[in-house]
Amino acid sequence: MIRRLSFYESDGFLPYRNQAMEEYLLNHVAEDECILYLWQNQKTVVIGQNQNAWKELKVQKLEADGGHLARRLSGGGAVFHDLGNLNFTFLAHEENYDVDRQLGVILRACQSLGIQAEKTGRNDVTVDGRKFSGNAFYQRGARRYHHGTLMICVDFALLSEYLTVPEQKLKAKGVQSVKSRVSNLSAFCPQLTIAQMKEALYDAFGETYGIMPLRAALPACAQTELAALTEHYASWEWRAGRTIPFEYEVSERFSWGDITLRFHVERGYAAQVQAFSDAMQPDFVLGIPRALERCRFASRDLADAILTLRGSYARAEAEISDIAALVRRQNF
Repeated sequence: MIRRLSFYESDGFLPYRNQAMEEYLLNHVAEDECILYLWQNQKTVVIGQNQNAWKELKVQKLEADGGHLARRLSGGGAVFHDLGNLNFTFLAHEENYDVDRQLGVILRACQSLGIQAEKTGRNDVTVDGRKFSGNAFYQRGARRYHHGTLMICVDFALLSEYLTVPEQKLKAKGVQSVKSRVSNLSAFCPQLTIAQMKEALYDAFGETYGIMPLRAALPACAQTELAALTEHYASWEWRAGRTIPFEYEVSERFSWGDITLRFHVERGYAAQVQAFSDAMQPDFVLGIPRALERCRFASRDLADAILTLRGSYARAEAEISDIAALVRRQNF
């Protein structure tokens, strides 16, 4: 039985810190407690636990623009977060975990703002058939959480820019995102702010469960665990290393000949590389796989590794520079 409600808000916009706090709350939610945690990420694409980052988004472009790639514990598809989006997480022990009741908090908050929202499909929340909230779920032992997005005024131009990937170059397994008709809540309530939605959620949380929520803060002793969790979520090994092995191919025709690079990628690194070319001076082509194997699979890192070959193949500096520029343009 739930005897207390705790209401937490993140104090920053870094996704890895926000994920760390989410997992900390999961580790420490009490048996008689239900927690509602609200948080925001700045310019972030969050992929599901079993997704291939390169199949879902332009990783290098996102990071070059100051954005972040994050991987969550739960399943589901890729989502874009900016400061026009508010994220929520409900955390409880199994006996107190009730997705319908938790979604009822979202619906009640929207209705209090004059927005006629409803639950549809796979636990999506929509208005007039357009999705503004997607949900995902995770459990560890007896503890569970349910989290999701609330799109208030998300920049859809950025969403489509980062989440568009040319499929013909990539052969990969893994769970792929399902595209949906989406809308911001501001389309139905033009003056709506993040602060108003937070207050509506706080009130709806208490009304739905019949208990006054406590506005809580983490104890000072939580900082060590939070720091370790933040480092884990920010690591390349977690964000990219969980990816199922996949193949990626890059090809181009230049004035000096053509070049094809084929990558076999494992755990976010180029495990095997093949290079094919009809260039008149083929020696430098043989050096490309050796330069790239075990390199992090990011176009900037791979291009820099290719450029190191110029000192060894002085007569092919122009060709090497062309290939490096080709790889850099891929934005993976």
